Amino acid sequence: MRFAQASGFVLHQRDYSESSLLLEAYTRAHGRIGLIAKGARRPSSRLRGVLKPFQALLLSFSGRGDLMLLTAAEPDGLASVLSGESLYCGFYLNELLMRLLHRHDPHESLFDRYRAAVQGLATGANNESILRVFEKHLLGEIGYGLVLGRDAEQNTIDPDGFYDYVADRGPILLKHPELRARLDGVPVRGATLLALDAERLDDPAVLREAKTLMRELLAVRLGDRPLHSRRLFLGMPNRRAQRTEAT
Repeated sequence: MRFAQASGFVLHQRDYSESSLLLEAYTRAHGRIGLIAKGARRPSSRLRGVLKPFQALLLSFSGRGDLMLLTAAEPDGLASVLSGESLYCGFYLNELLMRLLHRHDPHESLFDRYRAAVQGLATGANNESILRVFEKHLLGEIGYGLVLGRDAEQNTIDPDGFYDYVADRGPILLKHPELRARLDGVPVRGATLLALDAERLDDPAVLREAKTLMRELLAVRLGDRPLHSRRLFLGMPNRRAQRTEAT
């Protein structure tokens, strides 16, 4: 089978033989796919300088199964240039997609959100907000959408209330939060749930709680294997002395 000019991104690449590359790509129409780019490492290859992370591409390929042959690739617009913290945030998004999406399972709306997230990260203005919103939509696309507008009893979320967010159940109102009882999930304020629902994450306290909530919910799906991108991020020179991180 042949596929022409599929919108996509390269999520990860590694050397294959002396002159080729193995690619993990994310496409709008075909989902996550594996590609071999023959000769891409040769100085004369047209693919050199094209197969870059965060560069929107038009990919042509042939074959079937988990590893297909890349036959052509060209830029689809200008590349989003990520650097510093934004670069590591981009690697984090790529790793989430590789870990949580099945091969050949297209999620067109999620692809569009990924493209918008990469463009947003290029500005470096609201990295944490961009990550939290993307994480929310990613979980929704794979069947684990968050319950944010109502609690587990189908009552409207009280912005002044305190909740215990339990995976697979949703937020449970704490009637006596001052007692600090042992929780089954993640403590979170109603205001944070509503802000995440509306995707308005401007308040620093809301962002901190949203990060804790999303990290715990993602951990349920990711399992015990740690994220490589998170370790890289924590190793950044200007992060070693800081307590917070975006991913």
